[in-house]
Amino acid sequence: MNGAKLVLEDGSVFRGRSLGYSKSVAGEVVFNTGMVGYTEALTDPSYRGQIMTLTYPLVGNYGVPDAFESSKIQASALVVCELAMQYSHATALRSLPQWLHDEGIPCLAGIDTRALTKRLREKGCMLGKVVIGDEDVAFYDPNRDNLVAAVGGSQRMIYEGKGKTVVVVDCGAKGSIIEELRARGATVIRVPWDYDFLQEDFDALFISNGPGDPTACGTTIRNLKKVLELEKPVMGICLGHQLMALAAGANTYKLKFGHRGHNQPCIEVGTKRCTITSQNHGFAVDEATLPAGWHPWFKNANDGSNEGMRHGSKPFLSVQFHPEAAPGPVDSRYLFDQFVSMIP
Repeated sequence: MNGAKLVLEDGSVFRGRSLGYSKSVAGEVVFNTGMVGYTEALTDPSYRGQIMTLTYPLVGNYGVPDAFESSKIQASALVVCELAMQYSHATALRSLPQWLHDEGIPCLAGIDTRALTKRLREKGCMLGKVVIGDEDVAFYDPNRDNLVAAVGGSQRMIYEGKGKTVVVVDCGAKGSIIEELRARGATVIRVPWDYDFLQEDFDALFISNGPGDPTACGTTIRNLKKVLELEKPVMGICLGHQLMALAAGANTYKLKFGHRGHNQPCIEVGTKRCTITSQNHGFAVDEATLPAGWHPWFKNANDGSNEGMRHGSKPFLSVQFHPEAAPGPVDSRYLFDQFVSMIP
């Protein structure tokens, strides 16, 4: 379709072709450096409200296999250099353009994604809008809203297991997180982000990933403050890491362009061990504000930002990256074993 373009809030315009659903949308423009895993990334609730740019030049050549992290596409739009209209994969269900159209998600192809990514790295993530034809829309900052309320579940769900009971606070949880806990025998009680989980009978607590600014989740933070007083094992990942830090009394801040991809190197503090991790986040914990008793655990080898923390004497730990991967390397999957081993 002629007239399709991506417009950034600084006035930059990137023209391309509309190959998804034909509608104009607005959101925060971010980039993901992963070479594969677009089905998992698009269905990751952490991308809610974002226009996802994939830096790998050819996208869609293996179609859409059944590898979803939630029930639908969560990103507002997709921006690529070249979109494969045909695909070849034994488990593919349909083409990527067809899936995007079926889900009502616009896609811009033919974009110089290298130039776009360089601009976002230099100026930081910006608001933007995908404009199809003459249908213009206003810029929209998703971080002004509580995005977790839109993706954080609405019902209490139980997944029976043979081991200890873990409450998962669903702030936009990826399905793989539940699978990893169940694979270790845990009975999982999945509750909405604002649910008073203290009324449950549980052995440990897990706070999931999710989108947006963590300070918007005031109810979750207040509940976490109470559970930290019980000294039951608690683990958080991604947004869960940030929420734990806020509950402990630390601060968070917005990164210039965030970390999104499968190749983020994280060094375990006090060692020479470097783990390659899968990440998707735009905010980070200010480790200089960690209160007494809390210690930095991992550090990003690229920019030095905090990637994890743990308590010196209590069974509390959290990481900014995704040990469940999906997609990405599974180097840090052992952290689920470490968490389960902490449960008395």
